[in-house]
Amino acid sequence: MACFSFLKLTLLVTLSIFLVYFLPSTKASPGDNSNEFKTCVATCLKETCSLNPSLPLILQLFAWSCKDDCSYKCMHQITTHAIETRGEIVQYYGKWPFYRLWGIQEPASVLFSFLNGFMHYRYLKVMKNQISDNYYMKNIYFGYAYACINTWFWSSVYHTRDFPETEKLDYFSAAFSILFSVFFTTIRVFDLRTPKTIILGALCFLAFILHVSYLTFVKFDYGYNILANGSVGAVHNFIWIWWSIRNWRKRPDDAWKPLSAVLYITVAMCLEIFDFPPIWGILDAHALWHASTIPLVGFWYDFLIQDAKIEVLRKSKGKMRLE
Repeated sequence: MACFSFLKLTLLVTLSIFLVYFLPSTKASPGDNSNEFKTCVATCLKETCSLNPSLPLILQLFAWSCKDDCSYKCMHQITTHAIETRGEIVQYYGKWPFYRLWGIQEPASVLFSFLNGFMHYRYLKVMKNQISDNYYMKNIYFGYAYACINTWFWSSVYHTRDFPETEKLDYFSAAFSILFSVFFTTIRVFDLRTPKTIILGALCFLAFILHVSYLTFVKFDYGYNILANGSVGAVHNFIWIWWSIRNWRKRPDDAWKPLSAVLYITVAMCLEIFDFPPIWGILDAHALWHASTIPLVGFWYDFLIQDAKIEVLRKSKGKMRLE
């Protein structure tokens, strides 16, 4: 009964997330569309940027232009007034008005992205030492870790400075790691071997190329990107839910872990739904979503390592019986 309760809750939250994903998404926001903001920026450009001022070196290093700086100052000028008059705090260019730090646009998200990447890096050594070289998933797990390190690196870059190029690299690397998750999960849960793994890998890579090609050459569609990643992520989650239910009695000590991880990540995704203005101008729902995944990384790798040891032991016993 506990398994099905978890499943029902996960399905409920996942369906709620999909409903939000179907809503249209755009980079334009009430803040940058307001006449007050446009007038403020135009005035700043005329009175300040026309004089060709030199920005502080740290801002230049992070590619801030005078126009960018005008937009930043006007955004916070309007936001400060809204806070003082208890008005509505709105988004600008698809983002909340964050306080920058040394030229970094979203310092909290950058920090949490770095910590996520570091956790994946840390477990490379742990897996190397604790997973047998004879285990067929070992190198695939290494590939997964490197894919996630790459994803969190570009997440850090994107949250440091939001440009079309950094945004695409963030989105594309996230899609790759999600597809890689489905790739290794399918191999592990269904115990696939060559040539099936090669065929599966080719299909996943083809899906990635088609996804990137559509966003690059056809239309950079935010709604489609979220829906595509969410759909693939849901497949990954449901495979592990099925594995947990199937192994609930065979492996009571750890069969609950994938189910718990799926439930945790699904509930944490609600932060992306119930968005709110940044606390202290730093912490918004998206930053907290990144923070929430940090402890899950260690929990998940610990399970994969434990699972690898169990599988190696089980198969070694099977060989001994045959002999």
